[in-house]
Amino acid sequence: MVLVGYLTVRRKNYKRYLSKDSRPYAFELTLVKRRAKLRTMAGREDSPSKIIDKETAFQRIFALRKAIEYHNSRYYQKDAPEISDAEYDRLMKELQDLESRYPDDELALSPTRRVGAAPLSKFASFTHLEPMLSLANAFDAEGIRDFDSRVRRLAKIERVEYVTEPKLDGLAVNLIYENGRFRRGATRGDGAVGEDVSQNLKTIVSLPLKMNNGASLPVPELIEVRGEVYMEKEPFEKLNRRRAEEGEAPFANPRNAAAGSLRQLDPKITARRPLNIFFYGVGAAGNAAFADHWEILEALAAWGFTVNPLVRKVPDIDACIAYFEEIGSIRSGLAYDIDGVVLKVNSLEIQNILGSVSRSPRWALACKFPAEQAVTVIRDIIVQVGRSGTLTPVAVMEPVNVGGAVVSRATLHNEDEILKKDIRIGDTVLIQRAGDVIPEVISVLAGKRTGGEKEFRMPRACPECGSEVVRQANEAAHRCVNLSCPAQLKEHIRHFSSRGAMDIEGLGEKLSAQLFDAKLIADPADLYFLTKEQLLGLDRQAEKSAENLLNAIGRSRAPALDKFIFALGIRHVGERTARLLAEHFGNLDALRSADCEELTAISEIGPEIAQSILEFFAEAKNRTVLEKFQRAGLSPRALPPPVQAGLRGKSFVFTGSLESMGRNEARTVVESLGGIVHSSVTGKTSYVVAGSDPGLKLEKARKQNITVISEEEFLTMAGRPIHRLA
Repeated sequence: MVLVGYLTVRRKNYKRYLSKDSRPYAFELTLVKRRAKLRTMAGREDSPSKIIDKETAFQRIFALRKAIEYHNSRYYQKDAPEISDAEYDRLMKELQDLESRYPDDELALSPTRRVGAAPLSKFASFTHLEPMLSLANAFDAEGIRDFDSRVRRLAKIERVEYVTEPKLDGLAVNLIYENGRFRRGATRGDGAVGEDVSQNLKTIVSLPLKMNNGASLPVPELIEVRGEVYMEKEPFEKLNRRRAEEGEAPFANPRNAAAGSLRQLDPKITARRPLNIFFYGVGAAGNAAFADHWEILEALAAWGFTVNPLVRKVPDIDACIAYFEEIGSIRSGLAYDIDGVVLKVNSLEIQNILGSVSRSPRWALACKFPAEQAVTVIRDIIVQVGRSGTLTPVAVMEPVNVGGAVVSRATLHNEDEILKKDIRIGDTVLIQRAGDVIPEVISVLAGKRTGGEKEFRMPRACPECGSEVVRQANEAAHRCVNLSCPAQLKEHIRHFSSRGAMDIEGLGEKLSAQLFDAKLIADPADLYFLTKEQLLGLDRQAEKSAENLLNAIGRSRAPALDKFIFALGIRHVGERTARLLAEHFGNLDALRSADCEELTAISEIGPEIAQSILEFFAEAKNRTVLEKFQRAGLSPRALPPPVQAGLRGKSFVFTGSLESMGRNEARTVVESLGGIVHSSVTGKTSYVVAGSDPGLKLEKARKQNITVISEEEFLTMAGRPIHRLA
């Protein structure tokens, strides 16, 4: 379990505090100091931010970036969030505040400068013509008014007209239509590049494969249409009932069900899922010209796209706040889940003036509703053991309905979290479904205590294997030291086969545990020696299921190197670090023979990660497993050469005709060098490339003092030979 939101402060004299004689006093002293530090760093109890010293601030920034990257992956790639939207937003806000006061050399790589997470490799990549940005958040009327004040100040106007719409809790997609026909579609991905899920999108009945045409509103030659794929509540419940009857795990919520359905490798599975879609905007619009966002929505409706009937054009911010309150009051009665409303400046001219910051437009705002909460009683606190040996306390509660779902368990993260909130067995607590999904304990209702509540302490022995439990001085986690702990091995096998790793379809948590308990496998390498006869000996394993599993295992024998490195479960090595290692070393043998100096020479890899890698490959049991992988014929594939970055961070707009290449080839050149091509000029445009017979974009660029370059200058910048087409 990754620890989020708290940074354990290192202390040179920590071991002295933990000496046998001074342990009780030291524990209380350390706890008090940690609580004070955390309150200060979180901006609580009126503690001024200037109290944070620079070193502590950079430590906190580093911890926040790691946590946010992890949760981006859980939300956008795995459709399995672990924290609430509110908690995520709090982490992001804290990171933004710290970065504004303590900028560093890694600022450009911060998650505050990006959207979402990288696309999954099992789908073809899809580069959006216009980026799909995220939205800034507000949570109440005050935040909404602050947004309006910024808009009016930057646009230098007295009143702003807005378009308001419900914020669906679904999966954002981008669709390409050429001459009115659907061609391709993709998920948001990291905002620039998504996953091509075209075949799956075609199965959604409410998605038009052909646009309506009309003389008054001609269909553009090329247009990007943005929408939100979702699943209604009643069909979702029927789907979960069917899955339960078939022995499959139910989906946590409609959003996860929609996302998981759209990411199926077999479109036939997607077609059986009750998916729907609302359309809310456009990206690149080709030759279509619009004056405002409301006109875009009217055009979409005329072309045959389903626009949410609750969308409304309002005259000012007071009407926006009234809309926010109105939609909140009818939220529970809607057929689909929403978690807020979205406000957009109606005028496209004002939108262009406002432009965007690194990851979100200045002209739009997501106004989120409070998470639905409930009161229940903690009956027990149990401890679960993860693949790295981390012990995670879990509250077992009286079942309670929260936002339409019955909740009976909630993660308590670690002992520090329990102590900070003073959570005890028997306590009456306020809980919420984090992001309306994951249950979490918000606070203890201390006034309801009877005196019979029991304090919780982490066990000194592992609840799974009885081995010693330790806590390092610089960590909040307690860990089991036994590498052969059954719970760790089961989690390690589950991680190895998971979608972000080896992606062995059909090998879920239950089946991998069943294989382990039956002593058919003891480590991930044993999967490649399973036989059909062994699988048929398990309960509820039919011949077809056994064949499908063996085929899926066989398909995983030639994984991408980064996926294999991630699948090994090396501590501190996530998907991003695994890719860095794969790109740098090229093969597993080179990585295994690397020393600390070579590892830390790689950007983003520090001494802690390097030491973890060295320890992994030095461990005799791990070397044995790697040898078994070789005997099984596993052969990780080297990654293709990384994209050149000569134009990284630069955005280009082309106007007029180019003589040396077509427009699509020019886009390819820019993107291969790490740059971005936009279809319209904004305040964030780096260069406008003017060919022959340039259009209005050239005039607009000059008005906004954006650098205009010739075709020859562009070719020189891109390192391309200057020549002319015959």
